[in-house]
Amino acid sequence: MKLLMMEGNTLEKQALARKLKVRTATEIYIEAIKIWLPKIQVDVINAADGEKVPAGKHYTDYDGMVISGSGLRAFDQTPEVLNQLDVVNEFGQTGLPILGSCWGMQISALVAGGKVEASINGRELGLARKIQLTEAGKKHPFFAGKPTVFDAPCIHYDEVTELPADATLLCSNSHSEVQGAIIPVGKSEVWGVQYHPEFDLKQIAMLYKFYKDEMLEQNFVNNEAEYQALVDLLNRLVAKPDDKATAWLMGIDSDILNARIRALEINNWLKHVQG
Repeated sequence: MKLLMMEGNTLEKQALARKLKVRTATEIYIEAIKIWLPKIQVDVINAADGEKVPAGKHYTDYDGMVISGSGLRAFDQTPEVLNQLDVVNEFGQTGLPILGSCWGMQISALVAGGKVEASINGRELGLARKIQLTEAGKKHPFFAGKPTVFDAPCIHYDEVTELPADATLLCSNSHSEVQGAIIPVGKSEVWGVQYHPEFDLKQIAMLYKFYKDEMLEQNFVNNEAEYQALVDLLNRLVAKPDDKATAWLMGIDSDILNARIRALEINNWLKHVQG
């Protein structure tokens, strides 16, 4: 299998990530995919900077496309955003499968005629709690083997507020109605989620580090002491994922701790690609 991966962030943003010694969105996603298919070939395009396909190749040289997360805002009319909308639209004409997390689902919804706006509930950060499958979600192969109600890693401020008319809602929670959906784009179908099944505990800890000010301003925690206590607990769990006491204190279960549950949607999509 060969996949095309569209990095959602600019080359400048990726360079900053590497300077800070953190993984890019694409690097995180490729690691998650290789949990299931260690030898898979993945080519990356930086569509925000105008890349559409690796030199000498065509979209049809791939079995499908994966769209990573991004720090951009899908409704901004900037070249960095419009370039990526163009790629989704063009790839959609191939009829090949597409997988999108967060940004990937948002831009796919826009291309298909939906709407993306800032969430009226503010940012959802770290963990999306109590995501519940719809009746369609319970039956769809995207969520085969997934609990009916589960938590998932997340980081988003914007959300899909209106799905395209021919899309199918698969899961929701109290923060965002559209946590997962199937979105037809051209001849293709996007299997999308608002959360990040590709994120691990290490990435959640990184989010808490970089979004400390927002966590305090938006009352994720009440004060500096509570923030530090939360970070200490999470770092303890990163170092020792089988620490049941710490997991219990944080309200974190196997749907987060076990990669083969947390990232099951990725494997289900890969099976779909394989046919």
